[in-house]
Amino acid sequence: MRNLILAAAAVSVLATPVFAQSNPEPRGYGSLGYTHVDGDTASTGAVTGRLGVNLNRFLAVETEASVGVKKDDVTINGVEGNIKQEWDAAGYVVGKYPIGDKLELFARGGYGHTELKRNVDGAKADLGGDSWNYGVGANYYLDGVNGLRADWTRRDYRDNAGEADAYSVSYIRRF
Repeated sequence: MRNLILAAAAVSVLATPVFAQSNPEPRGYGSLGYTHVDGDTASTGAVTGRLGVNLNRFLAVETEASVGVKKDDVTINGVEGNIKQEWDAAGYVVGKYPIGDKLELFARGGYGHTELKRNVDGAKADLGGDSWNYGVGANYYLDGVNGLRADWTRRDYRDNAGEADAYSVSYIRRF
């Protein structure tokens, strides 16, 4: 699955210059921001980057990758420890609804993978899981290319491994 996500990222990066040259309207976009992940057992944080390609005014594909920057102290069976998000990656199909020139609402659905590191009483364990992801958000453009993005995404992990809510705030740029 990770190979599929990486392939989608590569395609979106390679396709962006082609779209930008054939149409004067910005077709690609990227964002960089902070994501707070509130899971079943821990709340973590990550720096998240996204790349996307607008296929038309209402449809886009995007990829995202995050690197964990915040861990959470937890108590498991009376033993204290912590959980840290190592990284995650996902690919999405995005439906967009522009409201004027500055505001754009969107809904997205896709598939991702998350890796966590748990350290409880000196015993370290790597935890990972694949998830079906879906969410909503908005982009507000300050000018023609620069803006702010806020979104919520639910991660439903496979094999009844729980779920997590990811809340993101990002700087976004169209190109």
